[in-house]
Amino acid sequence: MLVLTRKVGEQLLIGDEVVVTVLEVRGDGIKIGIDAPRDVKVQRREVLLTVSETNLQAARAASPEAETALKALFGASNGESAPNDDAASAADPEAGREPSPGAPAGDDQRSGPAGPDHTNPAPRS
Repeated sequence: MLVLTRKVGEQLLIGDEVVVTVLEVRGDGIKIGIDAPRDVKVQRREVLLTVSETNLQAARAASPEAETALKALFGASNGESAPNDDAASAADPEAGREPSPGAPAGDDQRSGPAGPDHTNPAPRS
């Protein structure tokens, strides 16, 4: 793991296209802005792990009747798997989905280097 010390307003580059900017330091937390292309996934690890675990628990608790109903809904029968019927899609239900227009701001909404709160630092030159 690379460990760096940065001050407010300083940046670091990841590859050629990702810029991370320190926006604010407050107490035991920091606020960062991430400027990355839309095709680069930027996710908070703790949220991804929570969603994955919840999905796995729900899958384990599902009854055979529920599984049959879902397969019927998605057009799968006789042992065929339903669309997205694999561990990866169970772990990440948002995989491959683009945010819908007008969706509330979240981790995948990018509106500039600092995200949707508009506390962007001065433009890079």
